[in-house]
Amino acid sequence: MPGFLARSAAAALACLALALLPIRAEAAGRYAAYVIDARTGEVLHQENANQQLYPASLTKLMTLYLTFRSLQQGDLTLDTRLAVSGYAAAQSPTKLGLVTGSRIRVEDAVLGLVTQSANDASVVLAEAIGGSESRFTRMMTQQARALGMSRTNFSSTNGLPDPDNVSTAHDMAVLARALINDYPQYYPYFATKNFRYRGRNFPNHNRLMQAYPGMDGMKTGYIRAAGFNLVASAVRGRTRLIGVIFGGTSPTERNARMAELLDEAFEAGSGTGAYVADAPAAPPAVAATQVASVPFEPPLPDRRPSDTDAMLASAEGDAEEEGSTGSDGIGAMIAMHAPARAQKVSFEPVPRALANIPLPKHLPARRASR
Repeated sequence: MPGFLARSAAAALACLALALLPIRAEAAGRYAAYVIDARTGEVLHQENANQQLYPASLTKLMTLYLTFRSLQQGDLTLDTRLAVSGYAAAQSPTKLGLVTGSRIRVEDAVLGLVTQSANDASVVLAEAIGGSESRFTRMMTQQARALGMSRTNFSSTNGLPDPDNVSTAHDMAVLARALINDYPQYYPYFATKNFRYRGRNFPNHNRLMQAYPGMDGMKTGYIRAAGFNLVASAVRGRTRLIGVIFGGTSPTERNARMAELLDEAFEAGSGTGAYVADAPAAPPAVAATQVASVPFEPPLPDRRPSDTDAMLASAEGDAEEEGSTGSDGIGAMIAMHAPARAQKVSFEPVPRALANIPLPKHLPARRASR
């Protein structure tokens, strides 16, 4: 009898292992990691760095880059009050809960993005700068090309599920480095731990920033097709590192891996001999819309999150695809997939000069309270 029980247990474990193989394979297929020296661009670690994957809310780093560019050019000020359209207000959670016809200051919209990863605020900025979300996504991809992000295509301002919205760990490191170098006066926004808006407190989703010594930004991202993503920047002494992880299996696992990679890079002091600008260009004949080994499965309008989904969403707080957990419930999920969604447009390369606007001499004023 004991022998029979032992054999049965072994068989059950074997079946469980076989059942988990596709899950593990999927997780491995969407994992990528990249660490660079922010000053020199030297690559200190890389795994699948040029694999096209879904950036999720890391997309908002480009939304913020173009916002900072508009501020620097004088097209906007931090106190400019932007109108909230019905389309922006209907975005799926996470969001600030903006109301159609209301207005929001640019600075508050920026803080909403860096803390709450607010999808409604992201669209408000896109419509104000680009005139429409579709035109703004074209500007995003043009700017990506200008920065050397050759394997990135943006078709969303906020990273909600879209099979054409793709990037790589390398390209996100390029973008993070550009944010730090091109707009250092605005980089402190990424260190905001809590944002209070209209009586509500929004903690920053990047919980690792509160636990890892020297980390002062940048951005988390999550949709089911992507896993848990993170772009992080940390400084020790005279060295600043940028780390990127795509496809974490949980916020805890992703954060632990990021801390490990950054520790190793800080201790090593030297890298692979490659530099961030050395990544191969995307083949011109290959469309930037196909993500290998990562099926795109947007949530259906009537989907309710499982207990596991709810636990992960609660732990991370950056649950862009979990519309049914938000205050707008299933209506927000339906709105996300409604026909009114902006049309995708093609892009054309633009000169590098777009990214070389002179920096202002003074830091933007920060408000002590709201």
